[in-house]
Amino acid sequence: MPRPLGELEDAVMTRVWKWNRPVTVREVLEDLQQERSIAYTTVMTVLDNLHQKGWVRREAEGRAYRYEAVSTRAAYAAALMNDAWSQSDNPAAALVAFFGMMSEEQRTSLRDAVRIAQGPETPEPAPPPDTRRVTSGDTDSADTSGTDTRGTDTSSADTPGTDTRSTDTSPDTGPHTSGDTSPDTRTDTGSENPGSAQEPDGR
Repeated sequence: MPRPLGELEDAVMTRVWKWNRPVTVREVLEDLQQERSIAYTTVMTVLDNLHQKGWVRREAEGRAYRYEAVSTRAAYAAALMNDAWSQSDNPAAALVAFFGMMSEEQRTSLRDAVRIAQGPETPEPAPPPDTRRVTSGDTDSADTSGTDTRGTDTSSADTPGTDTRSTDTSPDTGPHTSGDTSPDTRTDTGSENPGSAQEPDGR
């Protein structure tokens, strides 16, 4: 973990984090001079030290450098808290004491952070289905379906049979040819005799 920042280093890094872009020594100097009297070489040395410690990266631009933060302010604060906690001989007691010093707003933020770190809660698995009950229900349904099908088939078979016999015994007076040719033959024979008696020759 990078070493904790000094007071002036923190002031410089605060500007780098706030602007969230590559900055020059001149830009940081002019902003710091609104609060204190400070030399250009001092700011240049601080930024060079921050580069050596791994807090910023830099890229040459002409005869100067532009500096950009490597990590966020939140990561820096987390690193400080983790370092302090790891050095305690009783981490649980240290956490209790730290929680007691927090404001209600900070405690709410901590609870939200814990929920985010833990991720969404995994729902409990559903109990397995009762296979015996399902099997019994399927068997009953199959038996009932079989009984209904047989009753329906018998009824439907009887009805068409009765209708077909009734239709076949009646004479076919329409243009269609009936399957039973007996009624048609008798009708045709009866109509041929009168036609033969009326031939032109009188025979």
